[in-house]
Amino acid sequence: MRERAGASTAKLWLLMSADRRLVALAIVAFLFLGVFVGGIVHPTPAHQLVTASDSVDTLSQALVGSTVTGVTLVLTLSQLVLSQEQGAVGDQRERMEEATTFRSDAAAVLEEPVSPTEPSAFLRALVEATQRRADDLDAAVADLERDDVRERIEEYVDSIRENAEEVSEGLEGAHFGEFDVIKAALNFNYSWKLYTARRLRNEYEGTLSRNALDCLDDLAGVLELFGPAREHFKTLYFQWELIDLSRTILWVSLPSLLASTWALLYFDGDAPPAFLFGLPVSLFQIAAVVAVALLPFAVLLSYILRIVTVTKRTLSIGPFILRETDRDVDLEE
Repeated sequence: MRERAGASTAKLWLLMSADRRLVALAIVAFLFLGVFVGGIVHPTPAHQLVTASDSVDTLSQALVGSTVTGVTLVLTLSQLVLSQEQGAVGDQRERMEEATTFRSDAAAVLEEPVSPTEPSAFLRALVEATQRRADDLDAAVADLERDDVRERIEEYVDSIRENAEEVSEGLEGAHFGEFDVIKAALNFNYSWKLYTARRLRNEYEGTLSRNALDCLDDLAGVLELFGPAREHFKTLYFQWELIDLSRTILWVSLPSLLASTWALLYFDGDAPPAFLFGLPVSLFQIAAVVAVALLPFAVLLSYILRIVTVTKRTLSIGPFILRETDRDVDLEE
């Protein structure tokens, strides 16, 4: 995934793979250090800076108001997510019929009586079916007279095998609700594979045997199922994440309000300065208040970073390639 994304491993880990709680804590630590270091390097003594005016009261009032407003918005977001799961019995029956039809189509392609129920197992079955179709294609062109065509198809098959093995390993043992399922599915660049299968069939229709053409059609059929399956599970995962986000923000809003209220009611700018490790205690207090008060924002930012990154990487569905890094230049030349 890193090679196709054109980004560093550390950046991808931060945006997608890292535990969102760790990312939120890192943002809070950055806010604390930013305020704390800013107070140290400022030419005016820190205690005098925070007690010379009513800036602490003004800041605390603004933080209380922003926290209450943010929680209200989160509750609205939760209602929107839940409203998608509500509807008349006819709508629910239509959704079930569409899901059942899709599962039946997948079972026919997988040549199984029933398709897997768990998202990770379902996607893994499609990936392994893609690899089997690629093996059939490789066997169908083994005796092809044109070496250039055979080598091009063999290179295509090898790329499918390598990618499919990596994705299957990532999906093994993964559970829905964890990012591992979506992460592994994102690593399977089915759009390029589908485009290349159709292009090879069109370019060499007069050269390939009937069996090889059928293998290309079967391969494209499996890939056409992987696209909507991935999008469906991605949508369910987003709903899962938004629900977790709403619940987490509601919990962290309590210490956020408590910190802002404490600063508003109990911070005494007229008290004689106290020092800890040679630094004013008031600076520690203000930095802690800002960090804790902005904790809901840190949680929101950590979740949204992952959601928007995944959304950007999956804007298109089917044989549309929006990013140059998703292409295999050697096979397209």
